[in-house]
Amino acid sequence: RLRAVSELNLPVKAVVRELTDEQLVIAQGQENNERQDLTFIEKARFASRLTEQFSRDVVMAALSVYKSDLSNMLSVVSRIPTEIVDAIGSAPGIGLKSWVALAELLTRDTDLERASTFLRSAEAKALPSPDRFKSLVASLKPTPAKRGLPDLLTTPTGLRLAQVTKSKTKLDLSIDRREMPDFAAFVLERLPAIFEEHRSRNDPQDQLNNGD
Repeated sequence: RLRAVSELNLPVKAVVRELTDEQLVIAQGQENNERQDLTFIEKARFASRLTEQFSRDVVMAALSVYKSDLSNMLSVVSRIPTEIVDAIGSAPGIGLKSWVALAELLTRDTDLERASTFLRSAEAKALPSPDRFKSLVASLKPTPAKRGLPDLLTTPTGLRLAQVTKSKTKLDLSIDRREMPDFAAFVLERLPAIFEEHRSRNDPQDQLNNGD
C-alpha cells in the first residue's frame, strides 16, 4: 500500500497506535475477515497457527468466532493430516460438518493411504477443489451392499468403474462413457469371452471335453 501511494504521489493519512502483539493480531484478524471470503478450512488452519502463539481468547476475538467454533476448527485440523488438506485445497462451500465427516473416515492408516493415493491420481487433480473433496469422501465411504452387490463398483483407489442396479429380474451395469470410454469399449469387447469362460466353468460337458 505504501509503495502504491508513493508511486502515485498521493497524500495519505496514517493513524499510529501503540499495540501489544495480542491487540495487533486481533486487529489484523478482524480486518482480514472483512476483506477476504475465507473458506472453513482456511479459517481453521489460520486459527491453528494463531493458537501456537496466542491464547484461545485472543484467537476467538481475532476471528470473531465462538469458543465452540474454535474448538471444532482445531479438532478438524488436528485430525486430518496437513498433506491431505494441502492436496484437497481450499474447498469453497465445504463446511464444518463435511470436514468432520472426512476426519471420521481417516481414523485408520489404511484409510489415510487410500486418501493419499486417490489425491495423487490424475483424476483427482483434474477436479476443482470442492469436487475433489466430495470425490475423496465418496471413495472412502463403505459401499452399501444391495442384495449381494454394491451400488457403485470402484477400484481400491476410489476410481469409479460402474453403477450397479439390481432387481428381481435383471442386473444393469452402467459405465460412464464420457469419463471412461476406453474401459466401456473394453468391457463390451470382452463380454462374449467372459460369457464363454463362465459357461465352461459351469457346464459339466465342457469340463469333460477339456479333461477336467
